[in-house]
Amino acid sequence: MRFVTASLGGERFIGMMDEGVKKVYNLSLAASEMKIGYPESLLEGIERGEDFLHATNVLLEKLRSGDPHRFTYDISHPDLCLLAPIPSPRKNILCVGKNYKDHAIEMGSIDDIPKHIMMFTKAPTTVIGHQERILAHSDVTSELDYEGELAVVIGKRGIGIPAEEAYDYVFGYTIINDVTARDLQARHKQFFLGKSLDSSCPMGPYLVHRSAIQNPESLAIETKVNGEIRQRANTKDFIFSIPEIISTISKGMTLEPGDIIATGTPAGVGKGFNPPKFLKTGDLIEITVEGIGTLRNEVY
Repeated sequence: MRFVTASLGGERFIGMMDEGVKKVYNLSLAASEMKIGYPESLLEGIERGEDFLHATNVLLEKLRSGDPHRFTYDISHPDLCLLAPIPSPRKNILCVGKNYKDHAIEMGSIDDIPKHIMMFTKAPTTVIGHQERILAHSDVTSELDYEGELAVVIGKRGIGIPAEEAYDYVFGYTIINDVTARDLQARHKQFFLGKSLDSSCPMGPYLVHRSAIQNPESLAIETKVNGEIRQRANTKDFIFSIPEIISTISKGMTLEPGDIIATGTPAGVGKGFNPPKFLKTGDLIEITVEGIGTLRNEVY
């Protein structure tokens, strides 16, 4: 299942992407007309758990066996916008720092490879969707950088989650661009301000249910800026695995449905080049994660 939060003509809806025919099903509209109880938002759906998945399967079966055209839009429809899967997270986005060895080295030295998971957060107000514009914030920063990442979306509440049970708490996966103001990060000696400028967390375009990703720790990830490949790696190169991350975070901290965890970025960020290749107005960033899709955003 490849969920989207989308809008058409100002109406927001939960959708399902059919990659085979490049169509989006408007599940919210279909549920309303078919008198099937359905959540108002994807976040609410995640909170409903198996009931939400069951209702979605019923809808898809009815759509595919009937006449789905009224509830189906071509992905290229000019008025169709793919928003972030969770446009307004209830909590900060949890982020893992330096989770690829080569990235840790490019940001310092071999001594910067962490022995324990590094965590920071981004404010919920950072989130934007696929093809929305990243603000350059030129009055605040001159060192805006990109970071392509696989993100995990939690599916059920848990605390003290054992690593061997961690995947049971995952709803699915999406893509995040952890846009960072490097100068703010250095100036304030912490990550929050440099990571939390408005529009600095592009997310999407899809939220892929965990059942569709056989092994999230063997996914190719690639970031391009204006067509130039800057990052190319595989999640098998994680220093800390997804189960380790979930287990560590949940030791004393409750994880809830809809919580978002960015798993870290590979080598090739702008700051890692000599001279650095920071983002500027007009730059197009494309992040592709195998099995999920491509997230595109332009700096404005």
